[in-house]
Amino acid sequence: MTQAAVAPPEPPREQPRRDGEPRRPSSGSRWRRGLIALAFLAPALVMLGALVVYPMIYTIIRSLYDRTGDRFIGWENYVTMFTSDSTFTAIRNNIIWVLVAPIACTVLGLIFAVLLDKIRWSYAFKLIVFMPMAISMLAAGVIFRGMFQENPNLGVVNASLVAVNSVFSDDAAYPGARPREDQGIVADRGLVASEGEVATGSTQNFPLVGIRQTDLPPETGNAQEAQTPGNDEISGTVWLDVVPGGGGVDGELGDGKKGLPNIKVDAVAADGTIAASAETDADGRYTLSGLDPGSYRVALPASNFDEGYKGVSWLSASFITGVIILSYIWIWAGFAMVMISSGLSAMDRSLQEAARIDGASEWKVFTRITAPLLAPVLIVVFVTLIINVLKIFDLVYVIPPGASKPAANVIAVEMWTVSFGGGNDQGLGSALVVLLLVLVLPFMIINVRRFKQEREQ
Repeated sequence: MTQAAVAPPEPPREQPRRDGEPRRPSSGSRWRRGLIALAFLAPALVMLGALVVYPMIYTIIRSLYDRTGDRFIGWENYVTMFTSDSTFTAIRNNIIWVLVAPIACTVLGLIFAVLLDKIRWSYAFKLIVFMPMAISMLAAGVIFRGMFQENPNLGVVNASLVAVNSVFSDDAAYPGARPREDQGIVADRGLVASEGEVATGSTQNFPLVGIRQTDLPPETGNAQEAQTPGNDEISGTVWLDVVPGGGGVDGELGDGKKGLPNIKVDAVAADGTIAASAETDADGRYTLSGLDPGSYRVALPASNFDEGYKGVSWLSASFITGVIILSYIWIWAGFAMVMISSGLSAMDRSLQEAARIDGASEWKVFTRITAPLLAPVLIVVFVTLIINVLKIFDLVYVIPPGASKPAANVIAVEMWTVSFGGGNDQGLGSALVVLLLVLVLPFMIINVRRFKQEREQ
């Protein structure tokens, strides 16, 4: 009886692949793809490590050494940083920046984006609003420093305020006016007065210089002799003791000399009280009436010769941070507008139209539909601006004059000043950089997570 041949076992059959199911790559294929991806990413990884990772690690280590970098001092730089008044000022200003600038830019960007979406030629207006983004921060700082100069002849903002004030104010100031010497007139702290006392029934003239003919009021006439005073009066003339082109006698009235109108004149008694007051007419004449017989000192108050309203000292320590934040808003509101406009253009408009058909007002459409749908874009814009203002440097360094720089200080400027601007303490400067990194890092993580969530949706 012969033994039957045993057939070899059949190899397992490959399960048929379902339609649409991707074929799983082999382990060798996965390694090959990984190496190809790494080869393409290698230059970027090298640059990232050289320009970001290495400087960050080195800065953290450098912050633990002294200014020379030779002696390890541990946390001493951090203790010094948090006990310095300038650092506290910088942190306070950064908090103000974070609370004001991102909110203002985001709100203005939202308003511009929504309103410009409803008008014709919106692209032209968007171009105007976005145009400051084309200007460097350094150039923008120079522009704003010039605009807010205290001298109205240089700063357009104060020039506008002075022009508006001149419309509603009747001040007739003659800044820089002073009396002729050896004319029996003295000047003290802006006050111009007779050198001695003047008896009632007498005259007291005031020839003044230091005024330009072109600065005289339009109603100015030729200087005239004052009327003969009565027994209870003192009269006189106040004039510009200069003749255009030369000529005339100093201290005496004559042809070509102009009276000074609207100048207040006081009769001051011996006890310092004002016994009578008058105002010069278009020809510069005045009459102090109703005086008791006696002698008085005739004075032109200093208010006649002050500088008048010259605007606001915008670049002083009190206002400098507000001016810098305003310049930042002027630049970055256009960025917020463009980002929000892009989100608005991608939004489903049928929801808004349905709400309008149901009778919803434009305000309800905006608050109940438009704003909630734009919330992801608004968050990204807001967080991006927070990161940007925490690192603000250019505007704060350029706009403030020397006396106001300490009041406008921020962390980035403090770091540069300590490290390179005269302090030469790169250990303390590195500690400030670490502080700035700690403040910026949470907002960067928020932004990255937000981008990841949007990509997964």
